[in-house]
Amino acid sequence: MLIPFSIKNCFQFLCNRQVPAAGLKDTVKNGLILQSISNDVYQNLAVEDWIHDHMNLEGNPILFLWRNSPSVVIGRHQNPWQECNLNLMREEGIKLARRRSGGGTVYHDMGNINLTFFTTKSKYDRMKNLKLIVRALKAVQPQLDVQPTKRFDLLLDGQFKISGTASKIGRTTAYHHCTLLCSTDGTFLSSLLKSPYQGIRSNATASIPSLVKNLLEKDPTLTCEVLMNAIAAEYAAYHGIDNHINLINPADETLFPGINSKARELQAWEWIYGKTPKFSINTSFNVLDGQSHLEIKVHIDIKNGRIQVCNIEAPHHWLPLEVCDKLNSSYIDSKFCPIETTTLTNILLRTCPGDHELYCKWNILCEKMKGIM
Repeated sequence: MLIPFSIKNCFQFLCNRQVPAAGLKDTVKNGLILQSISNDVYQNLAVEDWIHDHMNLEGNPILFLWRNSPSVVIGRHQNPWQECNLNLMREEGIKLARRRSGGGTVYHDMGNINLTFFTTKSKYDRMKNLKLIVRALKAVQPQLDVQPTKRFDLLLDGQFKISGTASKIGRTTAYHHCTLLCSTDGTFLSSLLKSPYQGIRSNATASIPSLVKNLLEKDPTLTCEVLMNAIAAEYAAYHGIDNHINLINPADETLFPGINSKARELQAWEWIYGKTPKFSINTSFNVLDGQSHLEIKVHIDIKNGRIQVCNIEAPHHWLPLEVCDKLNSSYIDSKFCPIETTTLTNILLRTCPGDHELYCKWNILCEKMKGIM
């Protein structure tokens, strides 16, 4: 059953790190189930941060249920250029987020359920949580063949991944979060989680591709609402608490003081792209010169999302060396992104000599560079 979370009680429970208010403690004895009314990935990830940073979870574990509008979420130590199709995401208006936990890249939409299990560090147990989900699924559909793996995934029929796991372990608190594919857009999932970029060398954590399947394909009655209610019921039974899903607004500062600042940090370029581990790109592209094609070689080193080294090599007869050198030096310390490259390109083109042929070549080269980013 869904009930709005009382602002007064929620504030008392969530804001007191040490001991929850006595009245609420008598009501919520062993745990709490929360569900976000927001579908914004940054707001929902901010809830995770807020609970992890501010909650005293001793004797009060929390299950947090949330769904997002279409978005791609990468792990803390991943490279977005390596993990997803950024150009397609820009075209389709798909958000990119970097979470605080490790693990691989996932696609979220309203057909995907996110579950976050908050506990003290000493009670952290991913397998226990996955088995709880399995029990909930089988309570709804006993014929389902769903099993957890050693990698803490959930497999349907022994081969299709329906859930992936990631976690964050703090000094005293921890959380394990996982996905559950119900009716996700499989076409978007496969196309967005496929990087078109070539020649990337990186030590960032790489995702492991898997066959996936929606639970709704197995049984059309397994909707997101049915599954969330089943998991909440199993969680409540396991912890001996009332089976209430408490609705929360992640943007409400009266419930979560300072949470909007956390959401802004999560959507900042410096966090999403700037936290990418150092990487390099070695690639090339062809340009047309009369009836023949010329190869342009490119080497770029990127640190903290900014270009540290840029070396564009073009045949001297096609583009003078001093022009290439000017372009190379201009890119240094700029963000490795098409928006900044476009701005930089426009500035550079205005300084180009009034030679129409040279201008066209420089413009072609700049456009190709934007394609790399």
